[in-house]
Amino acid sequence: MANMDPKKHPMPTQNPAVRAHNFQEVALGYDEATALDEALRCLDCKNMPCVSGCPVNIHIPAFIAKVKEGDFEGAYQIIQQSSSLPAVCGRVCPQETQCESKCVRGIKGEPVGIGRLERFVADWHNAHAEAAPEKVPSNGHKVAVVGSGPSGLTCAGDLAKKGYEVTVFEALHTAGGVLVYGIPEFRLPKSIVRKEVDNLTAMGVKMETNMVIGKTLTIDELFDMGFEAVFVGSGAGLPNFMNIPGESLKGVYSANEFLTRSNLMKAYEESPVTPIMKGGKVAVVGGGNVAMDAARTALRLGAEKVYIVYRRSLEELPARKEEVEHAMEEGIDFRLLTNPVEILGYENPEDKRDPKNGFVTAMRCIKMELGEPDERGRRRPIPIEGSEFELPVDTVVMSIGTSPNPLIKSTTAGLEVNRHGGIIVEEGTGATTKPGVYAGGDAVTGAATVISAMGAGKVAAKAIDEALSKK
Repeated sequence: MANMDPKKHPMPTQNPAVRAHNFQEVALGYDEATALDEALRCLDCKNMPCVSGCPVNIHIPAFIAKVKEGDFEGAYQIIQQSSSLPAVCGRVCPQETQCESKCVRGIKGEPVGIGRLERFVADWHNAHAEAAPEKVPSNGHKVAVVGSGPSGLTCAGDLAKKGYEVTVFEALHTAGGVLVYGIPEFRLPKSIVRKEVDNLTAMGVKMETNMVIGKTLTIDELFDMGFEAVFVGSGAGLPNFMNIPGESLKGVYSANEFLTRSNLMKAYEESPVTPIMKGGKVAVVGGGNVAMDAARTALRLGAEKVYIVYRRSLEELPARKEEVEHAMEEGIDFRLLTNPVEILGYENPEDKRDPKNGFVTAMRCIKMELGEPDERGRRRPIPIEGSEFELPVDTVVMSIGTSPNPLIKSTTAGLEVNRHGGIIVEEGTGATTKPGVYAGGDAVTGAATVISAMGAGKVAAKAIDEALSKK
């Protein structure tokens, strides 16, 4: 019998007072009984509107039907047909604006907890599966994938399932791309990403780390090595800054550097080799998911006080509602309708390394009000004259977006990019202006969601297969 409760089962979480001081996962996941009851809320609609909201087109009603039967492994196998990273997607995808936004149960209540069920199924499989994925016999074709983020791993996985010999080239020392360096442990444990990567290597995908394509090797050199196609999923790792006075002061970071140091360089250790900050007050400028990650990471690193400084109101905040609520529960101070105009600092006479470049002491801000909508429909923030004030801080983290790194473009003849640095691709195939080269994810769109990057990886894999299977 269907469960007609208008509300989805809440996600169990760590106590905010406890989790604010550790890096353990915040969301604890459904147990079997909760997952079964939540699955019963699904009406198994014939037209399946939820599937249309999923960028990788997971057959959602089919996997939920398996959950209703208690066949959790069967549910996983259905998800795995469309998604190479189900345990990741169940944790970080914005289901509320994608599959769940199309769920008919959301018309008069809350939608089915599709993302929470996907996470449960993937976690159940990882805890109980004994056999690794099987390697498909080689079809004789070789493909190179640049970047081991969500688009690259998805492309690699889809091609490996068809027998392609795939090698993934990752610039950093750990495979996983933004999934490991950009998303903190408390939201996406590294063990989850490592498990997904291990599944791909079991399928025959080779992982080459510490390989900066465009420097260690060029795209053209990859073709010289026998690769017949190259997929570029190098992400958008070039941070943006506001270009305000004081951004060169010690204690000013991009969110990219701040999170990478914490995630990969172990800045959270008691005596870190690559420290970020210990104690003090931290201001994170921005309102997206990355800003929430940076702010919550700073709190766990020992900050006395953490501010989110955002120039619009709470209604315009682009971060997921769940992440904002978690940040507020943990004590992050939201300074909304506020914009930085200068970062203030002082010289440390004892620092002989760079006496001209001092340390952050405060951030001068100005109050804002919302005017008419801009070209994207969001109300434009307008400074309020005479409202400037100083916010005492020791560390500033700029989280106002990223752009694709220009390295690959500058070392690859025939590869065209748009004015934002994104690689230009053909819609529906991911083919670039250079023959044999495909691209997807943030390297094309700029910073976006994990699941949209995965969708781009799937599109490109299909196009690569269609092109190479004709040879």
